[in-house]
Amino acid sequence: MSKIMEATLAGMTRSRNPKFGHYVGEFLTPGIGHILASARCDYVFFDMEHSGFSFETLKQAVRYFEAAGVPVIVRSPSKDYDVIARICDAGAEGVMVPMIKDAAEAAQMVHHLKYPPVGGRGVALGIAHDNFLSGGVPVSERLENANKRTTFFALIETSEGAENADAIAATPGVDCLWVGHFDLTASLGIPGQFENPTYLIALGRIIQAAKNHNRSLGRLVGSPKEGLADLKQGFDFCCYATDTALYQGALIAGISELRSAVNDG
Repeated sequence: MSKIMEATLAGMTRSRNPKFGHYVGEFLTPGIGHILASARCDYVFFDMEHSGFSFETLKQAVRYFEAAGVPVIVRSPSKDYDVIARICDAGAEGVMVPMIKDAAEAAQMVHHLKYPPVGGRGVALGIAHDNFLSGGVPVSERLENANKRTTFFALIETSEGAENADAIAATPGVDCLWVGHFDLTASLGIPGQFENPTYLIALGRIIQAAKNHNRSLGRLVGSPKEGLADLKQGFDFCCYATDTALYQGALIAGISELRSAVNDG
């Protein structure tokens, strides 16, 4: 197990050392946390935006990953307070909110995530997020600890978000800028054109914003080569591949090799 894995997400975002994780949006079993831990994943990107995962499933998933010592970043399906608060209450350390377009919206998400006096999250104690602690610790201390632990990943994936990247990064409570590259190209009118100068300029603006304000920077990548290229540009959160892509790719390669061997024989 890596040393980084033993840290919290909040601690990870304060370091610019590379952090490697994996995306889970389809396959979830009780052993998934330990499978990721055995691969030395530092965190998991658990997707509720583009999956059928429910809150009941989320509550189970958090415990699977927690048992293996793998911190969870949950991508919220919306910007609504009740959704974000429930993700936090389920015990997720990190919350990624999609389509952040400006500093005001980023500040509103921080308000949803944090307890008073930092934010306006409703207080619920003795539940999953504080490991069902029954008492013994002052309420003020419990709220302060929760605020320190909860991390905000601002997903920038629109032309407006890219334009306002510097102001978003400057917003107190933003821990990481996350690039949604497919949505960003679509918003720019050049879907899937990752070498297009328009996209590269927008991407450069986000990268520079993270550097200007000493924020972490992350993205989902499809290959080690892509991930290494990102690290050279200043990314420190590298999320390697979706669960479906890895499973499908390995299955296609294996079955194809078997069929080819049989046909050649």
